[in-house]
Amino acid sequence: MVTMRDYLATRRSVQPAFLAGPGPGDDTLRAMLTIAARVPDHGKLAPWRFIVFEGDARRAAGEAIAKVAETAGNGADLEFERNRFLRAPTVVAVVSAAKPHPKIPEWEQVLSAGAVCLNLLHAASAFGYAGQWITEWFAYDKDAAAALGVGPDERIAGFIHIGVPEIAPTDRDRPDMDKIVTRFAAE
Repeated sequence: MVTMRDYLATRRSVQPAFLAGPGPGDDTLRAMLTIAARVPDHGKLAPWRFIVFEGDARRAAGEAIAKVAETAGNGADLEFERNRFLRAPTVVAVVSAAKPHPKIPEWEQVLSAGAVCLNLLHAASAFGYAGQWITEWFAYDKDAAAALGVGPDERIAGFIHIGVPEIAPTDRDRPDMDKIVTRFAAE
């Protein structure tokens, strides 16, 4: 049995191209999203929400993205754009809904949305799935975001692609702790 410490020490994403079906069923996905939402949330604002793309909705989302790319004339490969959401059986957009608040800085709310993204990856692993957190160009394009159901005052924190891993993830270089850890010293 893998301990929590061992899991966290070796956690690795699996690229969407290597995530097969089936994706999580409704009850499992609900449990995963419930776990994802258990993050630090100063003021209990829940400054984030989820948009789930499954089944034929993934194709429709890809068509919407391709249409935005075509209208923008950005030279995107429209066939690739159409297939973006088909790379994994389930894609969840984590939408940051940070708002001005008299006591809770927006930055804390945005960080909470990021924590939701990572927690969703952990939840996927806990249920035997794998995933990857991706943003991509359309997460930052207002027209594309609107086409996916994101409001004008919201931002996409990430798209979490979830599926059954077809490969064992390989590790990548990790930061050298000696280069990124400092200690504050009293004078």
